[in-house]
Amino acid sequence: MASFFNFAASPVELEIKLAGEDDRRQVEVKGEKDQKVLCPVYYDGESVTGQVNVRVKDGKKFSHEGIRIELIGSIELFYDRGNHYEFVSLSQELAGPGEMRQAQTFDFTFKNVEKQYESYSGINVRLRYYLRVSLGRAIKEREIWVHSYRMPPDSNTSIKMEVGIEDCLHIEFEYNKAKYHLKDVIVGKIYFLLVRIKIKHMELSIIRRETTGSAPNQYNESETITKFEIMDGAPVRGETIPIRLFLGGFELTPTFRDVNKKFSTRYYLNLVLIDEENRRYFKQQEITVYRIPEN
Repeated sequence: MASFFNFAASPVELEIKLAGEDDRRQVEVKGEKDQKVLCPVYYDGESVTGQVNVRVKDGKKFSHEGIRIELIGSIELFYDRGNHYEFVSLSQELAGPGEMRQAQTFDFTFKNVEKQYESYSGINVRLRYYLRVSLGRAIKEREIWVHSYRMPPDSNTSIKMEVGIEDCLHIEFEYNKAKYHLKDVIVGKIYFLLVRIKIKHMELSIIRRETTGSAPNQYNESETITKFEIMDGAPVRGETIPIRLFLGGFELTPTFRDVNKKFSTRYYLNLVLIDEENRRYFKQQEITVYRIPEN
């Protein structure tokens, strides 16, 4: 799992190994140049421990000014690449100035680290946690991925909404609740109370909306996570259409609201009706998505 990073001007190779990483859950994360990287998952309050291996090339004597490891949590806004906003910054000295002739291993421990935010890689923003070892001009980074659990909500009322065009269309739709965990099922019904326009078909989509920055430099990006047809053909008055949508098959994150005053990620159910003249009628409803411990 650990890889070596050769620094052209450096006579050493650095490797970061994490304790027990083979027993941890791994997630696939998009790395540099869209390469997929496996990262071990950590949780709030867990210690981050491991070893740094230093190899000296060719067995030559190497003088250094010390070896340091840092654990950093940062938010990177892609339109503001020069600025990284660090909300965690821990540091340990592994060795003072000295000389090396052969490979050495250094243990490190960051005890009970507070990781208040979940890792996130979005369209315009990335929240990441990583270890960084510095030895002169040689630098090695290793990413970890953080998941945050939330207790199931105490109240989780159903959603009831109406779509109406006066004297032409009156629809009610109902979803069983407003808050869903990542592996949940959205169950709902759509009632046609008045239908005087010819509806061709109807579709339901989940939209993720990412908001970054703050006014006047605020950016909004929406992406459709999934879209599926729930009706094909004209409904009649009194008809009821059932909805059942399993969330476990999609790459969802929890809902994030105003993380470190830098970004938000919200989810919406978008109901679209299309008539025979290709006019679109839609209604959008926000839902909350949260993570619960996995079995």
